[in-house]
Amino acid sequence: MKLFIVTGMSGAGKSKAVDYLEDFGYYCLDNLPVKLLSSVMDWMENNKDFPSKVAVTLDIRSRNISDSFFSALEAVKKSGVPVRVLFLDCEDTVLIKRYKESRRLHPLMNLENQTDISSALREERRVLSFVRESADYIIDTSALATSKLRKKIAELVEADADNGMTVHFLSFGYKYGIPAEADLVFDVRCLPNPFYEEGLRNLTGLDQEVRDFVFSSEQAEGLYIRIREMLHFSVPLYEKEGKAQLVVAFGCTGGQHRSTAFAYRMQQEFEKEGQTARLTCRDMSVNKEEVKNR
Repeated sequence: MKLFIVTGMSGAGKSKAVDYLEDFGYYCLDNLPVKLLSSVMDWMENNKDFPSKVAVTLDIRSRNISDSFFSALEAVKKSGVPVRVLFLDCEDTVLIKRYKESRRLHPLMNLENQTDISSALREERRVLSFVRESADYIIDTSALATSKLRKKIAELVEADADNGMTVHFLSFGYKYGIPAEADLVFDVRCLPNPFYEEGLRNLTGLDQEVRDFVFSSEQAEGLYIRIREMLHFSVPLYEKEGKAQLVVAFGCTGGQHRSTAFAYRMQQEFEKEGQTARLTCRDMSVNKEEVKNR
């Protein structure tokens, strides 16, 4: 049997994530009381009528999640069931907008009589902070379309089936904010910007011409080599600790040229070495649209 725990901020997309996991063959349980997790898993494991893949939603609606989460998690692990924890996060401004559009109350406004949505979100973040830190996967849905969320869930399911750690290389633009899901962040704004080269402005780090420009300097090559050496040393340590996914983010001003060149080259190299490696260029389409409209 295999268990996927879906948790995170209310309104961040947990219901959608569980729907997608169900599409991928998981038997899904929503809002299971934390203290029942171990007992339910024992019962299901001994009942042949249930699928071997189970997804459970545990969140702030369980009043005792802060007291019982880790003990419940350890109890399941001791029984021999592999467990992965997915935490869905989202910016407060986006969550507030979603609640206004849906006209629903935040769970803490019912459970603990929080007076307003902002206070409820602050309290939820406080309570769930330790859960977030222990998560195997973190997905920020602030600017994520449902189709892209489905794709990310599919990638997690595929990676989990490989029983190895996935290194996810991510490029982003600092002008759009640092990605919440990043484990390691490298700033490459110290390098010459291809944006100011007329022939490269509308290209990206996925184009060979841009990568040739970015890595033409001794400084860029030296920075790349040092980051690569650090990752080669640290990735096996993360994997040994049981981490399912390591998100390595490279940031430049707009997320189109330098950061993408670094993320792409690193992903290609790690993949050739036999590591499960993925690439996401978070802000590339946003930045290209801005350039187009100038």
